[in-house]
Amino acid sequence: MMKAVRLYTEGKNRQLRYEDAPIPSPAAGEVLVRVGGAGVNPIDWKVRDGFGAGWLVRPEPSILGFDVAGTVERIGADVSRFVPGDRVFGCTSLRRNGSFAQFCIALDSELAIMPASLDFAHAAGVPTVALTAWQGLFDLADVQPGQRVLVHAAAGGVGLMAVQLAKWKGAHVTGVASGRNEALCREAGADDYIDYTATKFEQAGRPAFDVVVDTVGGDYKTRSLSILRPGGFLLCMSEPLDESIAAARNVRTAMVRTRPDSQELGRIAELIDSGTIRVFIQTILPLEQFAEALELSESGRTRGKIVLIPPGD
Repeated sequence: MMKAVRLYTEGKNRQLRYEDAPIPSPAAGEVLVRVGGAGVNPIDWKVRDGFGAGWLVRPEPSILGFDVAGTVERIGADVSRFVPGDRVFGCTSLRRNGSFAQFCIALDSELAIMPASLDFAHAAGVPTVALTAWQGLFDLADVQPGQRVLVHAAAGGVGLMAVQLAKWKGAHVTGVASGRNEALCREAGADDYIDYTATKFEQAGRPAFDVVVDTVGGDYKTRSLSILRPGGFLLCMSEPLDESIAAARNVRTAMVRTRPDSQELGRIAELIDSGTIRVFIQTILPLEQFAEALELSESGRTRGKIVLIPPGD
């Protein structure tokens, strides 16, 4: 048996319990990971609160957590990329049990060898935020050197990764967050900074930007249209904008739907080990304090990542 945070969905009642659960066994193409760290993301409390009800089929009860770093314990048939003892990191499917446990199952294709320069806690803070930023900036918006990129909530997990990756690509980066986070965002590589508590970003965000990264949602989507150049790109990472609204303003938009990708994780690991990208961790908590971790994430005021550490043997 292992310790795990399991979600019970009994009618309208949704309850998380820290309890014993069976250790899973890897099937073909799967890897059993001994969890060293589990990253906390907004999707965790959104699933807790009913995200995907009606279409997202999950085990009952299910284990939360989608970011993992740890050691390969066992491999299933047809797994050739990893062997027991490998230190790996990745993010798993929403449709399976996750990483808020001492052990979790991941597909071979969802994992990569973790950065050699990181411990498990810091590696667990990487996968979802880094893949979200990478896939938005490069797979969708195709950010190029010299372009101007604005990042909302630049001190959050995705925001800090987006600032660093856009800067690595050669873009001129403007971060938007509260005044207390300016030093952190500039440390991450932001060239310019807008304190949204003192100035509306529409008024400060000139000249026009090629790409705006919106991790906030709400009216930020439509407000951001005014600071995009014709043909610019609005990346939505919280909720989508109607494409017809964007087209009427002669800009493009897309919702980033993060997918596990072992090759992209491998590139990200190289950038971390080379010192190009840093991992910013705000809080590390033991797994049994999952409720506090989810509350911190839900507050929307985090600086960097929150990570849970399961108990040792």
